[in-house]
Amino acid sequence: MAVTTDITATYRGPRKVIARLLAMGPREDRLLAFVMGACVLMFIAQMPRLAREAHLTGQELNMLLGGALLGIIFIAPLALYALAMISHFVMRMIGGQGDGYCGRLALFWAMLASSPLLLLNGLVAGFIGPGPALSAVGIFWVVVFLWFWISGLIEAYWGKN
Repeated sequence: MAVTTDITATYRGPRKVIARLLAMGPREDRLLAFVMGACVLMFIAQMPRLAREAHLTGQELNMLLGGALLGIIFIAPLALYALAMISHFVMRMIGGQGDGYCGRLALFWAMLASSPLLLLNGLVAGFIGPGPALSAVGIFWVVVFLWFWISGLIEAYWGKN
């Protein structure tokens, strides 16, 4: 299936999508595409907020974008790989039967599937700014991300695959 179709299907049932992705077999290139796609979308989501900040404070927009690019595109994937390894070890300690690929897939897919809400969060941060609306969208993104990630971990480590 197309990635966009899988993203919309994840909002209806994240465990089914993870099961389908696991059934395709382990492919690290797919995981790298997921994490890099999620990070690119995360960077794009930061652009409106950074433009607002540059306008209000008089800072150079290109410098803000460059810092965000370095942090999100180059450093965040490494941190996400480390977080996936930690989650894998935790799942194994509590009796899960998956491998490291399962932990990476669950985390990276949760990041990519929840990215539409990250984009919404970026728009709210850029157009409305700090306040209750931004907090509400941010909390909603965190809840959805955790739902996708925990559901993915359950399916990957205790599912029928």
